[in-house]
Amino acid sequence: MTTDWKDILAGLQSDETGGLNEHTSDTGNLDKTASENSSEASASRDTTAHPALTVFYEKKGRAGKPATILTGFDAGDESSLHMADELAATLKKRLGCGGSARGGEILLQGDRRQQLRPLLTSLGYKRLKGI
Repeated sequence: MTTDWKDILAGLQSDETGGLNEHTSDTGNLDKTASENSSEASASRDTTAHPALTVFYEKKGRAGKPATILTGFDAGDESSLHMADELAATLKKRLGCGGSARGGEILLQGDRRQQLRPLLTSLGYKRLKGI
């Protein structure tokens, strides 16, 4: 029959002190706090997860000028809009093009679909539609 490492440790502590050590009952609390911390960490990762983005090319309604549009940001969520603004600035800088971020969508001037896939995946956006 195998014994648990906690039982072995409790036995060693009781042998050294001549009785049960008061710290042996705290091992359950340590396990509980470790599992609570890991669940909090996974919850914080879920809130910072990248949204699924849809990328499409549009020429209509823009006087014949091509534009690449990224949608998928929540227009009602302040953090999502801030994420869209930061992503737009990064994309414009790396692609060397103009554009804007308004109302939960990013507009990039020109047809940038081929350049976007590797750039977005390197930035951590895994769920891409339309490219």
